[in-house]
Amino acid sequence: MRTFWNISGSLNAIPEWQPNCWIQVTCPTEEDQRVLEEEYKIPDYFLSDISDTDERARYEYDDGWMLIILRIPYVKEVRSRTPYTTVPLGIIHKRDVTITVCYYETNMLLDFVSYQQKRGEGFTDYVDLIFRLFLSSAVWYLKRLKQINALIEKAKRNLDRDVNNESLIGLSRLQDSLTYFITSIRGNENLLQKLKFKLQVDELDADLIEDVNIEMTQARETTSIYSDILESTMDTYSSIINNNMNNTMRTLTSVSIILMFPTLISSFFGMNLVNGMETWKWGFGIAVVISVIITFLSWWILRRKRLL
Repeated sequence: MRTFWNISGSLNAIPEWQPNCWIQVTCPTEEDQRVLEEEYKIPDYFLSDISDTDERARYEYDDGWMLIILRIPYVKEVRSRTPYTTVPLGIIHKRDVTITVCYYETNMLLDFVSYQQKRGEGFTDYVDLIFRLFLSSAVWYLKRLKQINALIEKAKRNLDRDVNNESLIGLSRLQDSLTYFITSIRGNENLLQKLKFKLQVDELDADLIEDVNIEMTQARETTSIYSDILESTMDTYSSIINNNMNNTMRTLTSVSIILMFPTLISSFFGMNLVNGMETWKWGFGIAVVISVIITFLSWWILRRKRLL
């Protein structure tokens, strides 16, 4: 889907392209890709790189075309293996053509447009647009991190009541999401440092870049903190599970030892050998009493040793 935005004055949708407008392409169809390649002459490998979900954040310049790939947060289905991940946002520019391409519908871009319309100021130029997209991505990383932290706390409360596989698997998936986040944020930070020297930055852009740096640093540090907390939590519950398993095995071993004595005594007196008790009417009772006494003694000893 293609949307044309007039960025001068205020952000307003326009019916068709005009110089120095912003073309937003979301979930491009085959027709959209054909228009981008044939009408705007965008290199086809640019679009191919943007469509690659694993494409790293980077800057590229070819035949007058500038390609910037920014990693932005994306939420998949709740039961997905990694509910929170990142996807590439392509920013393509040449002279009076500025295009953003994303193969996913993200809340970040919807909020970005809505926020800029409320500001009523639009963008001074394409450089301002690029750095405001960087700022929006950093802010949305922080929003998603708050949601991840809430899910971590919920899983910890569930595990405090009952250590179950579902909560542990949920924590493991969140750990994967944090790994994607911190990798993408670091890539965006490196890209931002390069763009400061590649683009024509004025004084206003310099102030905006400083704000972006602050937000990205906070997002990276917050991600690292949550990742460390989650890793420590996983190790703690792993130790608890191992400890519970050891206690269970110790109890079962102690019970096996206690039951071994009556079995040994009954086997001894049940052998087809002369032992002096085979014709005695009290023989069975004595064997039972001996079994009970030895069983009680073994239980008492294990109890004192705190093995039961």
